[in-house]
Order: sequence, then structure tokens, then C-alpha cells
Amino acid sequence: MASPDTREHRALPEARGERLDAYLARAFPDLTRSRLQGLIADGHVLSDGKPGKAAQRLRGGELLSLHVPAPVAAIPQAEALPVSVLHEDRDLVVVDKAAGMVVHPGAGHASGTLVNALLHRVKDLAGVGGELRPGIVHRLDKDTTGCLVVAKHEQALVALQKAFKTREVQKTYLALVHGAPPAEGRIETLYGRHPIHRQKFTGKVKEGKPAITLFRVRESFDGAALVEVDLLTGRTHQIRVHLAEAGHPLLCDALYGAGRKAKGAVAEAQAVLGRQALHAWRLAFEHPRTHKALDLEAPLPEDFTKALELLRAASVPAGPPTKAKPAVKKATGRKR
Repeated sequence: MASPDTREHRALPEARGERLDAYLARAFPDLTRSRLQGLIADGHVLSDGKPGKAAQRLRGGELLSLHVPAPVAAIPQAEALPVSVLHEDRDLVVVDKAAGMVVHPGAGHASGTLVNALLHRVKDLAGVGGELRPGIVHRLDKDTTGCLVVAKHEQALVALQKAFKTREVQKTYLALVHGAPPAEGRIETLYGRHPIHRQKFTGKVKEGKPAITLFRVRESFDGAALVEVDLLTGRTHQIRVHLAEAGHPLLCDALYGAGRKAKGAVAEAQAVLGRQALHAWRLAFEHPRTHKALDLEAPLPEDFTKALELLRAASVPAGPPTKAKPAVKKATGRKR
């Protein structure tokens, strides 16, 4: 396997006004522009020591540093890693993904992923769904825990992917959020990548894909709440974005809630968590072969449970949340 490659290049004065990705494509002709854009998005390109953006305009004279990670093996290796299985049969397996585990190999994560663990745990997964993502039907963020379904063969993979796409799969999450959200709500927006911060997503776009999130408050605390969330669509970071833009970011969400200050029990809960407080609690769907209903739940992980205990201990006992008119945020600005 090739070694990582680090390069430095001083932008020429005549590069002034040129896009960073376009200039790098000329400076390093052995790398495609799309490959360079991916490296930029992953934070592997620095301009005068700061992370670059593909569309940024050069001044000329910047020191450009480019790190090209070593390529990932085409076929992931089986690794004896711990993985909790909630359900398994000849067609699929549903696991309870642990916090900190990446779902599939990629740049910076060639090993130690859920795929590596599954290749060791389930011998008939290899080759299903592509070289780098055998059997993976959907994914969870690295620090999100809970239910994730994996297909064991191509027919199951196709059927499950179709079920997810046509919204026949019920996905319910539990999240700890800042503030006091309304008792229930529906957030409906267009959705897309953030126009400035390209590693982020947003529901504040004029054009994009529809995204719908439903939530209900299960418990209220002093400065925080436990909410149950149903996803009617499955956009990247959807829960984190929608709740943050509604004024209630997840506890410990460094990407979407970095500006939210915490104190008291909320700060203590965040210290215990150390990761965004999001758990894929329940997954319900029709089995792709038997057509029987599967309804699976992943128990709350220990850090989430401890955070809840801290919040409960510091809060005055209260009844169920007051029924309120659902907060609805409708998509605007769609071009006709």
C-alpha cells in the first residue's frame, strides 16, 4: 500500500483571484479536481496554515499544504472488534452501534470500523453492497449510537434500500437538547450543504431536497430536555441541523451547537457525554424476505444514561409537558 503523501506549494502571484481547487488541479496534475475537492472537504488542504475551501479565491503567494492519505484497501479486513447484535437471520443483521465507531472504511479510517467488525462476526457479508461498504443499508454518524441494519446479500440490500427510500422504515431517535423546546413539533424545510461551511448542512437554503423531522418532549429539565425524534426523511445530520436551527442544539454537538454555553447539571451532563447526545433508539420495518414486522430497540448507552441521571437529579419533578401547538417550520424559497 502506498504511503501518505504531503506536499507544499507557494501560490504564484498570477494566481490572484483563482479558485483554490482549480489552481491546485493545475499545480498537481496527477490529482483530479474532484479528488482535490474531496481532500479539501476532509480538511487535508491548508492555506497559510488554515483549512482551505474549494471556492476560496487566492491572493497569490499563499503557502498551500496538501496531505494525500494512503489509499484504503479495496477489500476491508475482518477484525475481532466488539459489536452488539440485536437481531440476526440469514438475510440481515441489526446491530447496536457503539459511540466512536465509524460505519465503513474511508480516509483516515482504514480499520476499526463497523464493517471490519462485521466481516469477522458475520462470515457471509463480504462483497455485499460494494467493496468498501459490504451490506451497509444506511449509516449513523461516528458518535451516534444505536440501531443500524446490515444486509447479508444483494437481494436483501436492494429491498432494504428501497424501503428506506420510500419511507417504509420507522426510525426513532432519542436526543438530549439544550433549552426548553415545545412539547411537540414538526420541522419541514428544504435541505442542503451549507453555502459557506462546506462540512455542515442546513435547512436554510432556497433550493435543496425536502427534509421532515418530528419531535416530542419526553422529559424536561433545567436547561435541557429529552426528546423523541422521528425522521420522515434521512438527510445527513438532519436531526442535529433541524434541532439546532430551531434553537435547541444537541448537548455536546461541536459542529452545530458550539456556541451554546452550558452551566450546572447541563455542563456536568456534557462532561459525562463528550459526544453529541443522539441515540438511534428504535428501528421498525418489514423483513425483506418473510415480510414479517421487525421492531427493534437499542438500550441507552451508559454515558447517555448517566447524563440523564444528572439532569433528573438537578431538576424539580414535573408532570408531562404541556400540550402545545406544534411548531411548524415550512420550506420557503423553492424556485418554480
